[in-house]
Amino acid sequence: MPVATYSRHRRRTSNGFFIDPRKRMRLRLPGDFTILIADRNPHVREFLRREMAAEGYRVCLARNAHELLEDGLDRNGVDLLILDPDLPGIDLFPLLRQIERRSPFLRVVVHALPDDQSSRVPVATSATFIEKGGSSIEHLKRVVAEARRHRHTHPSKS
Repeated sequence: MPVATYSRHRRRTSNGFFIDPRKRMRLRLPGDFTILIADRNPHVREFLRREMAAEGYRVCLARNAHELLEDGLDRNGVDLLILDPDLPGIDLFPLLRQIERRSPFLRVVVHALPDDQSSRVPVATSATFIEKGGSSIEHLKRVVAEARRHRHTHPSKS
């Protein structure tokens, strides 16, 4: 993917890309950070998309396990995954194993209700768990910002 050069002709699109109307091609700036949000609830997906996009992140969405595994992880250069443990199509533990097998360095954040099965996840998993609630978006933003900083200090793992 071409790297953008600075010019007065570029315009930012809603998905984090820049378009140069003279060349009619998408240009991605180095340092973009892509988050994939996989949640069964369309209202939660849209809320998280809006909040993360407002922080300057590129955001992709998935409604179910198929979209997550086939479209999201394989085609979008995802840096971080925010995952609903009750995503339709597969149970949480096999899904986490598949994600770890496909993308071993992908940071996974499980965004779950307090009574979800996520509290019983084995300690060996590399996922971070954040309870859904009133102030969980602030905690989520802090975790994403830390993951972004970590990616820039450890580029071989991104």
